[in-house]
Amino acid sequence: MDAPAEIIAAGAVVTRKGKDILLVHRPKYDDWSFPKGKLDPGEHIVSTAVREVAEETGLDIRLGPPLSTQRYPVRNGRLATKIVHYWVGRVIGSDDVASYTPNDEIDQVAWLPIEEARERLTYLYDRETLGEVEKVKKSYPLVILRHARARSRRSWRGDDRDRPLTQSGELQSQQIVALLAAYGVGHLLSSSSKRCWTTVSPYADVAHLDVQVTDDLSEEDATGESVSAHVARLLEAKEPAALCTHRPVLPWVFESLALEGRTLDPGDLFIAHHRNGIVLAVEQHHVMFM
Repeated sequence: MDAPAEIIAAGAVVTRKGKDILLVHRPKYDDWSFPKGKLDPGEHIVSTAVREVAEETGLDIRLGPPLSTQRYPVRNGRLATKIVHYWVGRVIGSDDVASYTPNDEIDQVAWLPIEEARERLTYLYDRETLGEVEKVKKSYPLVILRHARARSRRSWRGDDRDRPLTQSGELQSQQIVALLAAYGVGHLLSSSSKRCWTTVSPYADVAHLDVQVTDDLSEEDATGESVSAHVARLLEAKEPAALCTHRPVLPWVFESLALEGRTLDPGDLFIAHHRNGIVLAVEQHHVMFM
């Protein structure tokens, strides 16, 4: 017998001032749940979560810490397992849903106090997710990137600091734009090597940000002390930020975060959600290249 098919989806539990929860009603199923939806072909789950909330509620959000992944059986022509990735979400801009236009997919969008939302939710697994949200403290994301795929050292004759991204690396840097935007990154810190700052420059262009570059994060000049100092400053700042560096430098980054080392492939993102200098939650995402 074939294993059940998997349906991958993503969404967010959107909160307002820590007291209200955003719910949607689906007339097809007559149920109340959190905004969510299936991945589009080639789409990253992080982007899916932001897009689906926008499509189902009309609100623009940024992502906070990840929540436990839901898994439950559904009927999709045949038995399948639905896997839903959730994050805590916060609204950017207006949170007014009074002007929302009902449609066949979502006919009601409502902000409800937590206890009322708990009673309104149709499914036990959603109520369990809501219980998890109640324990989440406000935090800020620090995105750690290993630069996108670059030309090999063997094929490059110039200064290694000037070694550029490959075409696939440039495509990765374009994909990274939506992921950094999903977390609302407002500060960019990068190694001074070209393959690092060009990894984040497409996002900088879109977000109208400057990229702060430093030799302190380069393979040639980084030290444990210099990396620790930069990470400490980013942890003190109460804003979403991203740091782009190299594989040999990453162990110092994770040590500065008081975390066990992680393996990041070129273009991968590791997000440390922190509060008062302490990491409260982590997640890691892979960015494909062709």
